[in-house]
Amino acid sequence: MFQRLPDPSGSPVSFTLDGRPLEGRQGDTVSSALLAAGVETCRSSAVSGEPRAPYCLMGVCFECLVTIDGVGNQQGCLVALRPGMQVETQIGRGKRELAR
Repeated sequence: MFQRLPDPSGSPVSFTLDGRPLEGRQGDTVSSALLAAGVETCRSSAVSGEPRAPYCLMGVCFECLVTIDGVGNQQGCLVALRPGMQVETQIGRGKRELAR
């Protein structure tokens, strides 16, 4: 559903999601890189367990919460993608390890 606009100037940026290697582009936010890579959900609801995905992409809705480099509850739409970044999906309100 989401497609990237042609931009030959965007350098590739390698990162991981739950240990799986992915690639975004320089200038991407974490959420936009995930969407462009075909990732449809980034966390599950703390109440119902339903999958959640980036929605507003401007920091208002908190649907794009992920763990970035070990720090949970980061709004992926507000964090610039960096090379080597380790992104993890969240289960409920926190990091995967805390939700088990």
